[in-house]
Amino acid sequence: MSFLGSAILAFWADVEPAGEADFNDWHTREHMPERVGVPGFLRGRRYVAVTGAPKYFMMYETESLGTLASPAYVERLNNPTPWTRKSLAIFRNSNRTACRTVASVGRGIGGVLATLRLGPRAGQENALRRWLTEEAFPKLVERPGISGANLFEADVETTTVKTEEKNIRDKPDELARWVVLVEGIDTDIVERACREVLDAKTLAGHGAEADAILGVYRLHYIL
Repeated sequence: MSFLGSAILAFWADVEPAGEADFNDWHTREHMPERVGVPGFLRGRRYVAVTGAPKYFMMYETESLGTLASPAYVERLNNPTPWTRKSLAIFRNSNRTACRTVASVGRGIGGVLATLRLGPRAGQENALRRWLTEEAFPKLVERPGISGANLFEADVETTTVKTEEKNIRDKPDELARWVVLVEGIDTDIVERACREVLDAKTLAGHGAEADAILGVYRLHYIL
């Protein structure tokens, strides 16, 4: 297993260019240490886009889905620091989703991560989940340079808890239905693997909607 715990918080966002340097300083020096200090938060990562959008992908691995609705975490969300208020105000195009881990295959952390936001067609949930976890993921991790393939499914109730931090961002966050994360050692290797194994036609043939969104990101910071 390349991921810790049994849930993640996945967060995609753009940042206004004028505040980007301060955002990175805040996220490294204050925000990630604060979050990882919450009981049940195991590891935080920040990525920056090579291809696709939004520009940043941020993620926390947690012991359980319950961690993302725990009193300790909600207390932090409802009491943002002044630096957090300043930083969240320049977020744009945010997608924030609390997810349960369905499958995590592989070992270690690659320097490149592909994020694929997708969803099953009605009635095709089991077929798509089975194909991803039993066929596509084993095929992916056999490819040279691919270190992991992972499936996460959104928990809407946990994601949509109302908090003060959500009021600061420019508009309500979007929500991903399912998230596939593919890790590897090189941008070209990871992007090629996704385009060959998880291409739109193949995904559709196994029950996915036609609106999958692929982004490829390089690791920026980990704590």
